[in-house]
Amino acid sequence: MMLALQMYRSLPRHVAGRAATGRLGSMVAGRVAPLRLITVDEPKVDRPGWARLRTRLSGVCGSDLGALSSRTSRYFTGVVSLPFVPGHEVVADLLDDCDDLPAGTRVVVDPVLTCSARGVDPCPECAADHTNRCARITVGGLAPGLQTGFCADTGGGWGEVLVAHRSQLHVVPEGYSDEQAVLIEPMACAVHTALRAGVRDNDAVLVSGAGVVGLLATFALRSLTDAGEIVVVAKHAHQREHALALGATEVVAPGEALRRLRRTTGAFLVEPELSRPYLLGGVDVAVDAVGSRASLETALGATRAGGRVVLSGMPEPADLSAAWFRELEIVGTYSSARREPGAGGRPAFDVATELMAADAAVQLAKTVATYPLHRWREALDHAHGAGRLGTAKVTFDPRSK
Repeated sequence: MMLALQMYRSLPRHVAGRAATGRLGSMVAGRVAPLRLITVDEPKVDRPGWARLRTRLSGVCGSDLGALSSRTSRYFTGVVSLPFVPGHEVVADLLDDCDDLPAGTRVVVDPVLTCSARGVDPCPECAADHTNRCARITVGGLAPGLQTGFCADTGGGWGEVLVAHRSQLHVVPEGYSDEQAVLIEPMACAVHTALRAGVRDNDAVLVSGAGVVGLLATFALRSLTDAGEIVVVAKHAHQREHALALGATEVVAPGEALRRLRRTTGAFLVEPELSRPYLLGGVDVAVDAVGSRASLETALGATRAGGRVVLSGMPEPADLSAAWFRELEIVGTYSSARREPGAGGRPAFDVATELMAADAAVQLAKTVATYPLHRWREALDHAHGAGRLGTAKVTFDPRSK
């Protein structure tokens, strides 16, 4: 038996969460969320190539908060299996030998449950190493689940023990703190975002949002592409400091972004009636690193005709008129691939691990906050206000009593 936070199906809480979102803010997390702290059986290891892991730290992601506050699109209900233990950003210790990895090895988890993990023949995307696009996430030897932390069979990092397949495991180098290690998975997502963005030499780039997604995307864009100016939209002073350290050329407040870009790109500012302003002209590439309607519409409105808008945060419904009128290319970026063509075919996790050794990344990791499982309401409230409170990532440490 083990202690775990478990998300369960509750229609009344789902309805209450949707009704309260936007009016009660982070109060939803602890008071209405369909989450409970319970004692459950440890997930079983009964398939070749699988092993048990004991969680050291597991992050609270925006997708977790979206699910708990019922903001996530119903689109995803077909690719999860309830009840499940959340937590897909995981650094853990192996409890069992797993192929070439001995018990006791400290690892981070690539959460996508691919054909390899499910024990089925590779789909075309997995065969091409685009494992984040796997078409078999509802079949095989596991319950449906797009990732660890959304699957009833695997457990997740918000529990003391989870199980993972060898294909998901990446060794943490000696000398890395657990706080650095827990940021490797979101950094791998940022690597994938930067490489999917298709930035050309000296392109002007906007990153809309300076939470951990936006900050890591900024660092990956500066480290892996030949971007020129990178303008980051940030709400808080500490976000500004981190963004500049991680490679931003300039940081602007949300209300200043379009006027600032109008001057630097020579664009024209249009102010329609009863709608958001937008530019005729603008940046070459914009990354929405939040997923909110306001953030996405800022990215759409700041991008020149024929430019590219990259969806790095899980998007809420927004006005897509600019995409049609300005012939924008909309690019989705989900998780990370086993091998990234833009990184010479290297795994995104390998590139991410190297980037997390940089001084600016180490400083960001020092702002990670950690809670024991029994303080989960406080932790989720903190996660909702992480940007305001100067925290890069809120995590759970199930070892802490």
